[in-house]
Amino acid sequence: MNNIHIIGIGLIGGSLAIDIKSKYTNAKIFGIDSNDKHLDEALNLNLIDAKATYDDLQQADVVILSIPVDKAIVELPKVLDKIGDQTLVIDVGSTKLPVCKSVENHKKRRNFLATHPIAGTEFSGPKAAIAHLFEKKTNIICEVEKTTFKLQEKALKLFTDLGMRIRYMNPEAHDKHIAYVSHLSHISSFMLGKTVIEKEKNERDIFDMAGSGFESTVRLAKSSPAMWTPIFKQNRDNVIETLDEYITNLKQFKALMEADDFNAIYTEMENTNHIKDILKGLI
Repeated sequence: MNNIHIIGIGLIGGSLAIDIKSKYTNAKIFGIDSNDKHLDEALNLNLIDAKATYDDLQQADVVILSIPVDKAIVELPKVLDKIGDQTLVIDVGSTKLPVCKSVENHKKRRNFLATHPIAGTEFSGPKAAIAHLFEKKTNIICEVEKTTFKLQEKALKLFTDLGMRIRYMNPEAHDKHIAYVSHLSHISSFMLGKTVIEKEKNERDIFDMAGSGFESTVRLAKSSPAMWTPIFKQNRDNVIETLDEYITNLKQFKALMEADDFNAIYTEMENTNHIKDILKGLI
């Protein structure tokens, strides 16, 4: 695994580059990005060893596609057109069904593995890349049976060496579940931030009163709209379903407040405390 091409040198692509370099000392990392400034930054930060183009993919051992999901469904078929017969292509996007469908009939479909490492921060770009981002994180793999076995083995070794835990799931289930545990969290954060910003127009001191609870809750509102808008678009139906359920719970909580039923509010919160036990089991 000496020749690695990463398409999209942002937080995920750059962090993968850091960890691959630390685990595979002979690996040479090539960067491809539509933003040439990102490539220059990545070179200066030593995330990549050289710039490349799609014409260089014929020589790649592994190609990692780490670009916004709307771009991935366009670029992935082009990538598969260019690779060698033994090249492994991995995508790391947050929605899986559209990207799987985009290459379901491609002649080199068996060179592709659909994955989603559940890792990240609210920051973006090459400067956001950090070491050990994927350690002890879950990596969802979809449609593994459609990837040739030798390339599955290559991918699993890479993920294991980077410290990831593997979970297999079909793309439909992935997109449904990720709407709850990731996409809804980002929408909640964005809308909480919006609510407070609008209130702050009339009450200038509101941010002076904001504590760590507010800061942690709106952390995801710093995320890139350029990345998240396509995710919401691709996973529209699942996101709407999660929003319906979330809004129902908010309305029920409001109704309990209006009814001065604080015993019921206490019970609701006490029952929800169980989330800490669930999350503890994931660590």
